[in-house]
Amino acid sequence: MSDTSEHIVIVGAGAASLMAARALARAGKRVTILEARDRCGGRIHPLPASEFGYAADGGAEFVHGEAPVTRGLAREAGLSVRTIGGTQWSFDGKAFSRESPRDAYHEKLHAAVKELTDDLTVADFLRRHFAGPEYARLRHAVERMVEGYDAADPERASTLALRDEWMNDGHATQGRIDGGYGRLIDFLAAECRKSGAAIHLGAVVVAIEESGGKVVVRCAGGEEQICDRVILTVPLPLLREIALPAAARTKAAAADDIGFGSVIKLLLRFKRPWWREREELADMLFLLSDETIPVWWTRQDQHHVLTGWFGGPRTAELSHLDPQGLIDAGLDSLAAIFNRPREDIARGLVAAAAANWAHDPFARGAYSWATPQTRAAQEILARADGSVLFSGEALYRGRDMGTVEAALASGVETAGLILQG
Repeated sequence: MSDTSEHIVIVGAGAASLMAARALARAGKRVTILEARDRCGGRIHPLPASEFGYAADGGAEFVHGEAPVTRGLAREAGLSVRTIGGTQWSFDGKAFSRESPRDAYHEKLHAAVKELTDDLTVADFLRRHFAGPEYARLRHAVERMVEGYDAADPERASTLALRDEWMNDGHATQGRIDGGYGRLIDFLAAECRKSGAAIHLGAVVVAIEESGGKVVVRCAGGEEQICDRVILTVPLPLLREIALPAAARTKAAAADDIGFGSVIKLLLRFKRPWWREREELADMLFLLSDETIPVWWTRQDQHHVLTGWFGGPRTAELSHLDPQGLIDAGLDSLAAIFNRPREDIARGLVAAAAANWAHDPFARGAYSWATPQTRAAQEILARADGSVLFSGEALYRGRDMGTVEAALASGVETAGLILQG
């Protein structure tokens, strides 16, 4: 007979939450999801297809590497994951190049990384092995990759955690879900409801208390849920904003040893793909530069959209800009890279969106990254002791921390811990 006596409240309705909720509800648990936003998905955020011609991803977009949980779920939902190809270009302020500034030091960098036995920060690694003036370009390139790709701070980021990425030059297979990640979220939310889970939107959790052997979850609007256990799936910075029981608060303190990065993402839709007019850039996928918005990528399909990306601690330099200010910075960056009048680029703009995820009150940033202390912190946070459990991309101990795959896998793991117990 199924167990309907245990009531589990899950805080947040992102990928980890919905994955855990579905497994628990299917096993007969009573599940209630409390989500602060007016939608499910969290840092997966589809934008209106009416504006971009497709359900553009304002948040998570790529499927990185093998991603077995993501791909399995996509198959279950009848969605296909399309592998994307194309070339990566760099712009050094004067010319376009297919070479990464790291290429000239490829063998030395790999040898130094391979020999590492004890972890140290990326900044310390560069100071130890590549301190001389002849390595200035290498240091700059590595720091920009750590900031841009991982949204991490080189002064805190773990070198061992990034080793695989460097060995593969950061280019594992990349894919996109046809129709975007939003369709995966819609499928999961429907599955949760079908299995009996309740999803409450607009429910901002402010406190979790233990009382008489039960747990009380309080929301800002006065709503409360009485349950047996709680799973917190909110982004790491939000853990500080929820009052927790003493034991859970002590456990949550371990999150300080996990990095959490900021990302600014722009989507610019144009009447025509003018960047393809340069013959050599016809199959461009990624474009790296040192402009204000440094990274750009294309869709290479009928949708003439350029996506701008700026990650890591230096995004604080643009924290004063509103979305329109960020769009303007993006147009300025493209004008400088392509040596075209800004007005010409702006004239062809059909739709634009900009998100500084650090400004999002229910995210306070984009995704997590590892410090040398992170693995120990994850072990503490992932334990199933007590009435408050933690789940989400930041707790994933596999290779691609900070991804949707990490969130989905963490949700599965957390549900498994409860069901085994």
